[in-house]
Amino acid sequence: MAQPSKFVFTREEAKSPGDNPIKISFLIPLIRKRFSTYKVVALGFGSSGRVFVGVNVEFPGLPLHHSIHAEQFVVANLALNSDNKLNYLAVSPPEAPCGHCRQFLQEIREAPKMKIILSDENGDNLSIASLESLLPRRLSPDSQLPKDVPRLLEPRYNNLTLSGPDSHVPYRYPDLKPAGLVAANRSYAPYSKCPSGVALVDRQGIVYKGWYMESVAYNPSLGPVQAALVDYMVRGGGGDRGFADIVRAVLVEKKDAEVRQEQTARMLLETIAPNCEFKVFHCCENPKEN
Repeated sequence: MAQPSKFVFTREEAKSPGDNPIKISFLIPLIRKRFSTYKVVALGFGSSGRVFVGVNVEFPGLPLHHSIHAEQFVVANLALNSDNKLNYLAVSPPEAPCGHCRQFLQEIREAPKMKIILSDENGDNLSIASLESLLPRRLSPDSQLPKDVPRLLEPRYNNLTLSGPDSHVPYRYPDLKPAGLVAANRSYAPYSKCPSGVALVDRQGIVYKGWYMESVAYNPSLGPVQAALVDYMVRGGGGDRGFADIVRAVLVEKKDAEVRQEQTARMLLETIAPNCEFKVFHCCENPKEN
């Protein structure tokens, strides 16, 4: 899995002056050249002016529902880079986001107003549709969550601390367990109340992390391993060896969680990184801060 060299473009690199994302036509040749091995490529225009790239990721030997959709990749890419709003989204011409991703995007605040850029196969004849027009009768988090609950992409802290007899025992990579806790504290799990985070380390000792991101419709949720793999790819992990370069991983989640990631995370990592050592650490809400 040779890695493309760029998953985040500045406004200047994207040749998109001002706030006009219709300049997406400048990006089409560049994106096609660098990401030609992927079936689907998505571009997300964040509030910072940066352009975030997402690609489809399937895992050979695993069911398709473990895949990462390009649009989910974009959202995770924004979250990892602390960009808290997705203003415009475009998918490889002439596609539009699938129904799965239209529902996943609802977790972003003011999602119905999000602009979806549509174009022909050459990236020309551009038009814009609202996400609401593409999914008019949606299952919305607005009916499930209070307005003051941080939405996906917005800063959040879950007030978690490591728990259990091994909570203070050093792990082989000293910063891997704390990184998993940091990820769990950023997890977006307002429906199940079961946040979780994953931290990975590769042969070069570089640590990557990602966190669970829920959907009100449940199935479009993005698992913490998949989110950590987005970080791995965005930062150039693996090279031609792909995910086989991942040597250790930790999952941090609540011991009594109704939605547990352990078995799925273990299965996924055993399949894509068979030499990866996998450990689970438990967490709980920090009583000192309640």
